[in-house]
Amino acid sequence: MSGVRTALITGGTKGIGRGITERLARSGLAVAFTGRDEQAGQHVESTLRSAGAQATFIQADLLDPESIPSMIEQATATLGSLDVLCHNAGIYPTHSLSEMTLSDWHRVLDTNLTSGLLLVQHGVPHLSRSSAGRIVFISSITGPRTGISGLAHYCASKGGIDGLMRAAAVELAGTGITVNAVAPGTIMTESLAQLYSEPGVMESVLRIIPVGRIGLPEDIAAAVEFFASPDAGFITGQSLIVDGGQTIPEVQGES
Repeated sequence: MSGVRTALITGGTKGIGRGITERLARSGLAVAFTGRDEQAGQHVESTLRSAGAQATFIQADLLDPESIPSMIEQATATLGSLDVLCHNAGIYPTHSLSEMTLSDWHRVLDTNLTSGLLLVQHGVPHLSRSSAGRIVFISSITGPRTGISGLAHYCASKGGIDGLMRAAAVELAGTGITVNAVAPGTIMTESLAQLYSEPGVMESVLRIIPVGRIGLPEDIAAAVEFFASPDAGFITGQSLIVDGGQTIPEVQGES
C-alpha cells in the first residue's frame, strides 16, 4: 500500500465510529477498524470493499488491555504502516452516583480512557515512522464542558481524554506526531436514541441547539478527516467542539 495513508479507528462498526471509518476510507485511506460485534464489523467491511475502499475489520474489546497490543500489530501488519490512530470507542451506561459500583466506574473508565493510554503507547512506535503521524481522540462536550445526571463515570472519562490528549501532544511533539480531539455534541447514533428514548426528550434537546438540528456522524467524521490530514501538521493539543452551537448560549431554551 505504498503511498496510501493508513488509519486505525476503534469502535468503527456503528454510530460516530462507523461515520469516521466510512469517511476516511472513501477519501482514499486504507483503514482498519475495530469493534466487538463481528457480524456488524464484517458488514461494514463488505460494504466498504464493495465500494472500492481498502477496509479491514478487527474484532477486539478494549476492556481487555491484553487485546490492544495484538490489535495494533494486526492492523499494522494488514495495512503495512500506520499514519492515523483514531480512538473513538466508548460506552456510556447510566448509573446514579448512589448506585454506581466500582465495577461500573472501572468498566467505563477502562473502556473509554485507559484504553486510550494503551493505544498511544503501542501505536506511537508505528506512527513515528509516518511523515505525518496523527492521533485523534473522540472526546465529548459531556465532561469537559457539560454534565449529565447518571453519567459521572462517562464525564470523568471524557475529561480525562482531554487531559491525556494535551499531555501527549506536548510529549510527542518532537516526534512529528500531532495529538488532537474532536468533542461531539448531540449526535444521532443508536446509543443516543436509546439514551433519549423517553417521549419528548429528543425534542427538548433539539430546542437548545442553535443550528436547529441534531448532529450526524458525518459532522464528526469531517473534523476527524481534517485532523488526520497532512494539512493539520501545525495543530496539536486542541479539542474541537462540533455541537451546532449547543454549548454557546448563556441561557438555554427557546429564543
